[in-house]
Amino acid sequence: MAQIQHKFEDLPPKTERVPLVELFQPEKVVHVCAPMVRYSKLPFRALVRRYNCDLAFTPMIIAESFVKSLKARDSEFTTNSSDRPLVVQFAARDGVTFADAAEIVAPYSDGVDLNCGCPQRWAMAEGYGSCLLKNPELICDMVRQARARVSDENFSVSMKIRLHKDLRETVDMCRKAEHAGISWVAIHGRTPSQRGEPVNTEAIKLVKENLNIPVIANGDIKTLEDIKRVKSLTGIDGVMAARGILQNPAMYAGFNQTPLQCVQDWVDISLKLGTHFTCFHHHLMYMFERVTPKSEKRVFNALTSTSAVLEYLEEHYGVSYNPDRTINYNIPLQNGDVNTESAP
Repeated sequence: MAQIQHKFEDLPPKTERVPLVELFQPEKVVHVCAPMVRYSKLPFRALVRRYNCDLAFTPMIIAESFVKSLKARDSEFTTNSSDRPLVVQFAARDGVTFADAAEIVAPYSDGVDLNCGCPQRWAMAEGYGSCLLKNPELICDMVRQARARVSDENFSVSMKIRLHKDLRETVDMCRKAEHAGISWVAIHGRTPSQRGEPVNTEAIKLVKENLNIPVIANGDIKTLEDIKRVKSLTGIDGVMAARGILQNPAMYAGFNQTPLQCVQDWVDISLKLGTHFTCFHHHLMYMFERVTPKSEKRVFNALTSTSAVLEYLEEHYGVSYNPDRTINYNIPLQNGDVNTESAP
């Protein structure tokens, strides 16, 4: 496996860009790992790619600080030669900054995404995320400026949104963005104020029917059955999983809960790439969330060091870390097939 690059200025440029729109084919549903703050970083992206994930996003990055600070670039963006196809998501509030950020990451990624869906108060107060839903003209300007700055037509510019209360506004905004040159739209099927309410599949279907670009559905995607259901109800071109893939990184390979091999893979990948203990531990906490009893979870979640976690994993599951282990890329799927697409 290619090793992590610690300095932004030392990152290897992509030698060949993947035209991401080619991922979207008739009758195929593209499997996407959502942008997740603190979680969808390089080690986790490497893990899910082994389990039938077609496309991965970085966590949301604040474009302004990314553009202004090399320190921010070093801490917020890491990749390597195996980390593809890759989309970098930015929170931005003006076209110049978004275009600047796109230009910086273009040599090392396959596209950028504009966050128009984050509902957190701090983001909206700063003019980011769902706040942009009120200003479709600004969204279109950011898309146009990023398109103009990165001339490679294979470089994608996409957006991730939430729904307006008036769905006509959502359709109108997406049409304008399509006209401005957006590559595709990912839709979280809730409004910014909604949290646990059911995903509005009718709204996603309505947007899909009114666009000529791919549409990705996000929200409550946890199993292959969920994917089939949402595809049937909406006709979407792809699905994007967040909490579902955190709890089960092997979900796209057909596993209904995290298989032990996936835990072993996480240990090997994350420690080989130098993952910080908190991130290493939290991912395991998510993986065990639905598969271990509360008494075990209390003990495991209270562990305070990598060595303590490794000792626990070896004692209870026979999982250990061997830096010299050759990682097996031939992942058996639940249907009996073998996934070899992630092999470098």
